Amino acid sequence: MREEVTEAGWSALLAPRLALPLGVLLGGVLLHSMNVLVTATLLPSIVADVGGANLMSWATTAFVASSIVAATSTGVVSSAVGNRRAFCAGAVIYAAGAVLCALAPSIGIVIAGRFVQGLGGGLISALAYILVRNIFPEVLWPRVFGLFAGVWSVSVPTGPLIGGLFAAYGNWRGAFFAITGVGGLLAVAAWFILPANAASGDVAKPKVPGLRVALICAAIALLSLASVSMGPASKSAFIAAAIGTFVLMFRIDRGASVALLPSDAFSLRSETGAGLWMVLLLSIAYTPLAIYAPLFLQRLHGLRPMTAGYMVAGTSLAWTAAALTVASLSDEWRRRLIVSGPIAMAAGLVGVGLLMAPGPAAALLPPIASIGIGIGVCWAFIAQRIMTGARHGEENIAAASVATVQQAGIAFGAAIAGLVANANGLDDGLHPSAILRAAFWVPIAFVVAPLAASMIGLRLVALRSSREPTIAVNKA
Repeated sequence: MREEVTEAGWSALLAPRLALPLGVLLGGVLLHSMNVLVTATLLPSIVADVGGANLMSWATTAFVASSIVAATSTGVVSSAVGNRRAFCAGAVIYAAGAVLCALAPSIGIVIAGRFVQGLGGGLISALAYILVRNIFPEVLWPRVFGLFAGVWSVSVPTGPLIGGLFAAYGNWRGAFFAITGVGGLLAVAAWFILPANAASGDVAKPKVPGLRVALICAAIALLSLASVSMGPASKSAFIAAAIGTFVLMFRIDRGASVALLPSDAFSLRSETGAGLWMVLLLSIAYTPLAIYAPLFLQRLHGLRPMTAGYMVAGTSLAWTAAALTVASLSDEWRRRLIVSGPIAMAAGLVGVGLLMAPGPAAALLPPIASIGIGIGVCWAFIAQRIMTGARHGEENIAAASVATVQQAGIAFGAAIAGLVANANGLDDGLHPSAILRAAFWVPIAFVVAPLAASMIGLRLVALRSSREPTIAVNKA
């Protein structure tokens, strides 16, 4: 049951009935985000021990694919068993996947373990949004989302550090056993701290949406093929097929009795639909920097891998700082930031494209920060409008859809970034001329996404303004 508070400041989150659930949710987000980076650091040690270097990327692909599937199905799961049981199940599934990785005799079992971990992580990340909506008053949502961003920023430097320590001592399996213990503790804490809620009577005997889940898996597989295929033509074909598969899933879902996404998902006539468009576009625009900027910084400016990685991590740190700074602003400012935040992202991408090749490397810090600030100042307010604008009976599905669409946007962004990079010659090797071209066109090609998000932001603000008289009457 949602806690009612009259204090809108940060101190309101310190009330025990809010602070303890907040701690559990932050722990779940930290477990999910940090493990992604821990595993990426451990993969070289894993393949050196069990082999399968040619399948290294599939450990990440399996995790991302199952995370999207689980996040998409979270609304159905939470309605069937309740939020607390679903969150605990997610933590237990995550721990079970870690055990599978720790005991793996081959890379195939590691990939299977990562797939299981993704199922648990997808549930946890999507349920975090649902539980924010159900536990915290609306006035505190931007602050909680700001803290979520802060947890992701903490994982950026600490994840590789923890993974590196286990790898340095030749004990990569110990890292997964440690993750198992943390997952088990999270499940126990969630069971005793999170509020119990009954399953929805409308979904007492839910039907497994097998066809729609299969279509999601097929779309993700097509994006994965796009990321490894050679040549712009084949990449474009796979991306187009993935988009078509997602669209087919959406059309089927809208006519289903038990929906995976809100019935007005991606409709520009509702706050939820317009907000999800913004989440998708901003996630797509945020992706290429993390994938290709370290490569460009190392090859064009001679930076060490760690230095390049921490420069790119500045985007995440800027996101957190911006989110925490604007959380207390008035609703008028929130409207402005929903529109101007994506413009700041676009400006940052332009700056990275123009400055990446000529440098100096230090000149890239402001545009890199601009990308993080741009998404940080608007993300929480967009998520808030998605959740408050949900149709009756779809509140939990709308909340979970934020994480689902975010992960789908990251997958699409990665595939499109690969298409642009390869079209500029990176598919033929890391030749200096190809790197120079890709360093310009990869960020520039994504400028259109945040600009489109800004235009949709105007629509989102207008929709909220048209609803405000009705909201005021209902509150009265």
